[in-house]
Amino acid sequence: MTGIPTTLPKTMKALRYEKPEDYSIVEVPLPTLRDNDVLIKVKCCGVCGTDLHIHEGEFIAKFPLIPGHETVGVVAAIGKGENLLLYSTISTKVALDVKNFTIGERVVADNSELCMECFYCRRGKLLLCEKFEAHGVTMNGGFADYCAYPAGKVFKIKNLSDVDATLLEPASCAAHGLDKIRPALGSSVLMFGAGPTGLVLAQLLRHNGGSHVVIAAPEGLKMDLAKKLGAGDVYVPLSRKNPQEQFDQIKKDNPYGFDIVVEATGQAKILEDAIHYVRRGGKLVVYGVYSNAARVSWPPSKIFGDEIEILGSFSETFMFPAAIEYLDSGKVKVEGIVNKTFKLEQWKECLESMKNKSAIKAAIVFDD
Repeated sequence: MTGIPTTLPKTMKALRYEKPEDYSIVEVPLPTLRDNDVLIKVKCCGVCGTDLHIHEGEFIAKFPLIPGHETVGVVAAIGKGENLLLYSTISTKVALDVKNFTIGERVVADNSELCMECFYCRRGKLLLCEKFEAHGVTMNGGFADYCAYPAGKVFKIKNLSDVDATLLEPASCAAHGLDKIRPALGSSVLMFGAGPTGLVLAQLLRHNGGSHVVIAAPEGLKMDLAKKLGAGDVYVPLSRKNPQEQFDQIKKDNPYGFDIVVEATGQAKILEDAIHYVRRGGKLVVYGVYSNAARVSWPPSKIFGDEIEILGSFSETFMFPAAIEYLDSGKVKVEGIVNKTFKLEQWKECLESMKNKSAIKAAIVFDD
């Protein structure tokens, strides 16, 4: 059956922002299905630091907006399957075919949509698309009973719970980060921060060339979880009042620095200092989400003389299959990262749990 079945409701409940910090629970029509779309009945949608930036009107958010960019659910309807979009790039050919899906299948959605026509898309730099759109950021997302995505951006899952499957979108961003870093076999790694994507990236690095991974993060919930997941080889709990002693010890224990230093806290001060932990010829990865006003100052002579490579890693394209392979197989462990769940009506409490750091990661769960 294609199109929206008559058995589905005409309207749905959603969390909608009219402008930054101005949100309410509203009743809106179900999404309109394009020919190549899959309609997902949302079971769970993850909440991350990006949603806090969106709440404040930062990142690349467009309003009015239904947020939610980490959607997990089941197939509720599929498009007509006519005029399917077939596109090719330098390295990828993708056919978006709704016929690959059946009603009721468990799925997760990649939130990005690309134009395939702009300067960057035509050169295979899809993530830099000039018309880059993302469900839950620039177009309606998963903080609603239903959300529609192109079939080519919908993936089947088997073993992960709905809650743990919300980590697939962050994990795909981590997989993109790994792809950009391209660690050499036997690399030493320093990870600042133990947030959800940092914990996934640390594990991916250990599986792909990182022979010695040090995780430095404030003492508490996240660091305890990092140890439980086995995300690193060495853990440095940082004092929340004065961590300078621990920072100095890291340098003392690693006099040549690290091949790869990943700044995953989103704090400009940590990023600014991170360059001093990078080994000559090493890489500094700018991986956190920073405020628009954040600035750093680095000595150009150090970057030049030490031949330090500075990498930015933002979002992902076509990394969901890799993320699913690692997480659904259990090779990368995520159980416990989502430690708080909320109903849509509890959005205020959810935001507060993210702000006060009581949530390592939160998720919005929906009734069957």
